[in-house]
Amino acid sequence: MTDTTVNRRTLLAGAATATLAAPALLSTLGPVRAAAPMMGASAPAFHRIKLGGFEVTTLRDAARAMDGPHPIFGEDQDAGAVAELMRENNLPTDRMVNGFTPVLVNTGSELVLFDTGLGGENGKLAGQLEAAGYSTDQIDTVVITHMHGDHIGGLMKDGAPVFANARYVTGQAEYDFWSSDDRMGTAAERGANLARSNVVPLAEKITFIGDGDAVVSGITGLDTSGHTPGHMSFHLESDGQELMIWGDVANHFAASVQRPEWHVRYDMDKEKAVATRKRIFDMAATDGLAISGYHMPFPAIGYVEKVGEGYRWTPATYQFEL
Repeated sequence: MTDTTVNRRTLLAGAATATLAAPALLSTLGPVRAAAPMMGASAPAFHRIKLGGFEVTTLRDAARAMDGPHPIFGEDQDAGAVAELMRENNLPTDRMVNGFTPVLVNTGSELVLFDTGLGGENGKLAGQLEAAGYSTDQIDTVVITHMHGDHIGGLMKDGAPVFANARYVTGQAEYDFWSSDDRMGTAAERGANLARSNVVPLAEKITFIGDGDAVVSGITGLDTSGHTPGHMSFHLESDGQELMIWGDVANHFAASVQRPEWHVRYDMDKEKAVATRKRIFDMAATDGLAISGYHMPFPAIGYVEKVGEGYRWTPATYQFEL
């Protein structure tokens, strides 16, 4: 009987012979072409899904590589604990990428934009809108989840509104906090000054809402304060399909979702932010609710699932292609 077993030594010997023969073979095939140039990394400008009768487009305003996640995330934890969680998720322990993803919703009768990105030299929102087939002057309504700079930076350019034909919607409690003179001389002064330059001039066009109030038909505000005093998320429903735009309820798909009790540097009321995360994660997991999260990995659409005593972010795949 012939032994047909191929062992490792046989494979290596064959590979060595092929390697020695390759130059001779190539010389008979004509000149070798020059290597193709490196093209660099690529990133999509936008991602569009159908949600019932709505179209939902997430827009990649920016992505920033930075040190972290600790101590930005797990501020109250030992650095080693945060590093271990990153290793468990196959992530670097000392570097991270923070994404910034506004959302455009076409209801069929209105274009509703949620948050406006960084603005200035760092934001790309106008260009990403154009890539997605829209222009800034087509936007009917701009909704602000909260007034941190990476959400309101794109409202103004050279002192003029970027979305010239839009009305605006934001939480009453959020506006009252950032527009108050009480912020002057406090740690919130810098943010308040940006709100004064980018939001307050638009006040006559702003509709102020609270928990449970409608933006347009099918889009309802939710109180998710904690990250900021009046932070709001928004529930979308069309033809029986649902999605929550949660803004900054969670800002890191592993650290914030898997460890909702960990403090985050940018949460203004840390304990309330923890309670909000747990409440929203439980709602999303129980109801199987799709989520768009401003700082989740692009295209920033996914689900939260319950895992033991914690939660896990699961990116959407083909759920919206069927």
